[in-house]
Amino acid sequence: MQYDITLIGNYTNDTIITATGTKQVDGGGFNYGAHAAIALGAKTAAITRLNKNHKHVIKNLENLGVDVFPTYTTDSTHIKLIYPTNDWDNRTLIMSKSAGSFSANQFDDIDSKIFLINASVRDEVDQETILSLRNNKSLIGIDLQGFIRKKNDDDTLMNSVWKEKEKILNIVYYLKADAVEAQFLSGETDLISSARTLASFGPKEIIITHKDGVLVYANNEIIQKPFKSKKIVGRSGRGDTCGASYVYMRLSLQPDQAATWAAAATSIKMESDTPLLKNISYIKSLVKQYDI
Repeated sequence: MQYDITLIGNYTNDTIITATGTKQVDGGGFNYGAHAAIALGAKTAAITRLNKNHKHVIKNLENLGVDVFPTYTTDSTHIKLIYPTNDWDNRTLIMSKSAGSFSANQFDDIDSKIFLINASVRDEVDQETILSLRNNKSLIGIDLQGFIRKKNDDDTLMNSVWKEKEKILNIVYYLKADAVEAQFLSGETDLISSARTLASFGPKEIIITHKDGVLVYANNEIIQKPFKSKKIVGRSGRGDTCGASYVYMRLSLQPDQAATWAAAATSIKMESDTPLLKNISYIKSLVKQYDI
């Protein structure tokens, strides 16, 4: 079976701390991304690492129709996300435990049009593993956070210099980042310049999420779509939902249309602290509110 999209990344047991309180949620970019892809009608697979204590996450995805290929580990990844203000791009991340790294042979038997890597931290998915995906002749997408985030001695996650940038970005088709990550890697201060600079490193299309919406750079054009959430409840998973929605919809739509669907799906996701659970008809009703 050939999948439309395969999500790769560790499950994360997230503790989210805001001014209004503390919540424990099932996170991980692969989890948010797989929910979005399956909601939009994609033939979806997910490859992840986690402790058996959290296998309910696997069952939930399988019940939705996602084929999941888990590796069970001693620990699941645990991340504490602290949002000190209402600026959802300003946060502190602390990783106390990790489910470890993927190996290249974990993907040998997966046939997928797109592999989207949603790692949480550097070395979760290494260069050798990405090169093995290129050999499958599939489109490769990556979330920048999993390559510039480094774990410090005090367990905080901080952006740091990415020495393998050129080798990896030369084989990546889709690069997804949030505003802070995009500006960090590009060295630019505005998002349009950031997108163009990131594209100069090799990726064909750039997806940047920020507090107000999503910016896409494709075919030498800038596309911007606002988020239309009725309220913001769940910022975590914003970029994962948007990235997976965009790259899947690009299999059949032009960049402007795909960006609209991605913005709509993400807007709905952020109204809840869960992954996207609405169906494609519900998402389409919001898509109609955009000028397309």
